[in-house]
Amino acid sequence: MAGGGGAEGEVWPRPGPESGPQPAGRAAAVFPFQWLSRACDLSSDGGVRKEELRPGSGQAIPPGASLAVKYSGYLEHCDEPFCTNCYNKSLRLMKLGKDITLLGLEIGLLTMKKGEVARFVFTPDYAYGQQGCPPLIPPNATVMFEVEVLDFLDSDESDAFFELTAAFSILGRSPSSEAEQCQIDTSKLLVLLNLSLTYLKLERPAQALAYGEKALEIDQKNAKALFRCGQACLCMTEYKKARDFLVRAQHIQPFNHDINNELKKLASCYRDYMEKEKEMCCRMFAPLNSSSG
Repeated sequence: MAGGGGAEGEVWPRPGPESGPQPAGRAAAVFPFQWLSRACDLSSDGGVRKEELRPGSGQAIPPGASLAVKYSGYLEHCDEPFCTNCYNKSLRLMKLGKDITLLGLEIGLLTMKKGEVARFVFTPDYAYGQQGCPPLIPPNATVMFEVEVLDFLDSDESDAFFELTAAFSILGRSPSSEAEQCQIDTSKLLVLLNLSLTYLKLERPAQALAYGEKALEIDQKNAKALFRCGQACLCMTEYKKARDFLVRAQHIQPFNHDINNELKKLASCYRDYMEKEKEMCCRMFAPLNSSSG
């Protein structure tokens, strides 16, 4: 695990141009951090304390994972964060020990689960050290972070994801022959299918669909690509598109249990959707019907 603020190398999160006003709905940090003294002591020396604001679900974040998190960092007696990514339109995955190297945050994140929101206080040894990070963070500063875990990939999935994205860019080169083009297309198809699956696991169906459709550009009869596209469309409640993709996949592999089960799931979701639509229409026109009677 990487060192704290006194260690050499990059320390994340680092104050920078992304700093902004306090995110809406978050508690201001104008009060001294002593009010967290009764919070859970994660480091056994009071250096990392945690207060859970909203519980998460599933397993705790494993070492080496890559995370999609929202965060805001505060100095004591300040109501504006010195760093925050809460206003970013899209959040990139950040890997523990590589992109996230603030010691206190590493310790804290390893206790969190998907969907959890927590507040942490870090003493200087677990934050920015004796020197601080001028001009925004003074020497020997105790800091507070509010963190929300949106999702994460475990170590193996994370490594595979970044290898896949790197491989995909490499496979974009121009071939020197038709045989090499076939080899590139075969490799690219596998990468695209795995990227589509990864984005489905990250609950980002639009990206999953985009990679699935790229795979279909290479092989329009690939059942796995059609299945991934159908799954993505179902997640986005685009039921007609989902059915089109899944039926095409079923024609190619009529006895595939995953495809058939997804079609059953689609039928159930669509039935529930239509029932809700019907109920809404009845409520909309009920006053008219009663008044006309």
